[in-house]
Amino acid sequence: MSETASGFIGVDIGGTNLRGALIGADGEIVHRFRTQSLIHEGVAPFLERLCEGIGGLRAAAQSDNLSVEAVGVAVPGLMVRSGVVRSSVNMPPLQGIPLQDILASRLKLPVRCANDANLIALGEWRYGAGQGLDSLLMLTIGTGLGSGLILRGGLWEGSRGFAAECGHLTVVPDGHPCPCGNRGCLEQYVSATALTRKGGGVPPDELARLARGGNHQAQLLFEDLGRYLGIALAGLLNVLNLDGVLIGGGVAVSYDLFASSLSQELHRRAFPQVLTDLVLCTGMLGDDAGLLGGALLAASGK
Repeated sequence: MSETASGFIGVDIGGTNLRGALIGADGEIVHRFRTQSLIHEGVAPFLERLCEGIGGLRAAAQSDNLSVEAVGVAVPGLMVRSGVVRSSVNMPPLQGIPLQDILASRLKLPVRCANDANLIALGEWRYGAGQGLDSLLMLTIGTGLGSGLILRGGLWEGSRGFAAECGHLTVVPDGHPCPCGNRGCLEQYVSATALTRKGGGVPPDELARLARGGNHQAQLLFEDLGRYLGIALAGLLNVLNLDGVLIGGGVAVSYDLFASSLSQELHRRAFPQVLTDLVLCTGMLGDDAGLLGGALLAASGK
């Protein structure tokens, strides 16, 4: 009889979709599930869908002679270390829910929950564009701006789990109001939402098509995005002296349109010494980064 190998389940909760993967100890994705979140139907049916998807992966693991050891869940929101969701703009019904304890009780497995951008950073660091780097900042530019921080070879979550919310650095005093309660947050200038607002309602992918086709106004929108991002990153790099900055999320496919203005702003504002040998690039793993990061979190047992 062959020996049973260990496996871990990574889950990525999104405002639209729930995705999960059975992942081997070597980081290989063995099986997947995908279903709709439908959080507007309520927390109870949402949890049922989530547990059903995980149950399917456990059944697949058994048939593959894999033993599921733990589950790691990427959540779009602020999480305390105990696994309680403190705030979630995309999934407001989850606010205040002890998600980690609920899932552990239902699944009869160890469960760890963490902020989704943190786990994307973890996945890219171990398996993607951040391999070999001791410290990095992962930025996910999508509907909003998420970020995760790796310091000295480990995920930095802060004293209570709220660290690395770079999207809420102030870059324009008294600027656009932000749902967080502040004004002028980076997220209001560097996100798909910001591009659409400034582009008169035109979605980012269409704005990118126009910019690549020579539309000057569309090009300026992306250049502006890079400028604001560079302002914030220069300050962060001066403080943290990181090995790398990785950019992911839906807007990352348009990196070529804002890379130049980002670089110009970095060289204008950051110490030359902190830019020496800095790795600045897009992520490699796409939607799989959060799943792999979840599995890593689960495997860490912390």
